[in-house]
Amino acid sequence: MKEKETNHKEITGKSTKKELSKSAKEGSEVKKDKEVASEECSKTAEAPRIVPGKEDARKADDRDKPEATQQGVPYFPTLELAVIQALYARFTAQTNGAVDLSCYPRKNRASGRELIRRVSDVIWNGLSRSYLKDRAHIQSLFSFVTGESALGTKLDSPAVAFAVVAACQVLGLSDVHLALSEDHAWVVFGRDGEETAEVTWHGKGNEDRRGQTVSPGVAEKSWLYLNGRYLRCTRHMEVAFMVCAINPSIDTHTDSLELLQLQQSLLWLLYDGGHLDKYPMALGNLADLEEQASTSGRPKPLELYHKAIHSSRVHYENQHLYPHIYLAAYHCRNKNVRDALKAWAETAAVVQEYNYCREDEEIYKDLFDIANDLLPNILKEEALSDNPTGSALQDPSCFANLLRFYDGICKWEEDSPTPVLHVGWATFLVQSLGRFDSQKEKEIARRKAAGDTSEL
Repeated sequence: MKEKETNHKEITGKSTKKELSKSAKEGSEVKKDKEVASEECSKTAEAPRIVPGKEDARKADDRDKPEATQQGVPYFPTLELAVIQALYARFTAQTNGAVDLSCYPRKNRASGRELIRRVSDVIWNGLSRSYLKDRAHIQSLFSFVTGESALGTKLDSPAVAFAVVAACQVLGLSDVHLALSEDHAWVVFGRDGEETAEVTWHGKGNEDRRGQTVSPGVAEKSWLYLNGRYLRCTRHMEVAFMVCAINPSIDTHTDSLELLQLQQSLLWLLYDGGHLDKYPMALGNLADLEEQASTSGRPKPLELYHKAIHSSRVHYENQHLYPHIYLAAYHCRNKNVRDALKAWAETAAVVQEYNYCREDEEIYKDLFDIANDLLPNILKEEALSDNPTGSALQDPSCFANLLRFYDGICKWEEDSPTPVLHVGWATFLVQSLGRFDSQKEKEIARRKAAGDTSEL
């Protein structure tokens, strides 16, 4: 929601880039409510943006800042509680006014599918008619509730699912929780959380499935639904999702230092409470932040990457790919060729458990980038380097891991309704194979024929 993510740009390019093929109509009553609430907020207070160094900062704010902040030192502006209360009141009024619970009987206080569909319609119908789905800073309820007239009311795909869960809490539907895969979000509900319902879009046309179960996606072994081993969030994990969704980007080249520090501190707070133990991608996010700016006395990034993999193995039967991809990217950045190849091989060992379906384009693009960019380049650098400890290109286990990576990709395609491999893959496969010593290739073939794979 791969959770993709500002902190993973050079790793996977993950971001929530889904096509919004159909937008809902904005009712006149909702629009009127927004205008009234907007006037209330403007009278009460104006929430400052957490972006340092903006030329449009008010002179009055500058007079209130300490001398150090006026000289360019990052600071956190004060946020008025009255603003938050007004926005909360607007969201609750909009939700309570649009859903009549008496029309949806709840057996044993468990929510029904039609009620979930109705709540998702309320959020959906509150969105602007059309907008860019990958626009920055549309991942929170703030962007939904404020809905500036020039920009309209916008949410990205996972934020819509979160907004539905928030609306359900307003209505007292305590059995509704957020469900997350590595690139999609929906809700679970029912007495024991056994029911699932789509509430947002993914790719093209998914809006027509709102209210439907995710079981067909699980049955076809699509990576989007993780073979049913997805996150069933507690309330604290839903908070962790909000924290991971923080986008610190100011522009394409600059991030907000304050937001990065805030995100890092909040993730450590959740980590200390044990709320990230079942959230592998959040652990990977925290590891990336620690790699950029380490926190004294805290676990090192490499330990956090391994903890994310351990979480996937223990709680989700090792069905999550991104913990392995993040670890491989870490080793790639640090020029640890052997460890990077091993992590990529483990990635392919996971993906072979799936069938490639049309909605799995994000993981396809990431694996294609690994095969055609990261992997060839790191092998090229290794070939040009003078490694005193011995080149990885002379190591049979490294060659074996390269074969394991491509073998996993081939197995991914075997029973898939959509082809995976094409000539673009073959070109770099041949190039990567050619980097290794031919004698090591013969050694691997000999040992496999003899049944000796102890060190491969």
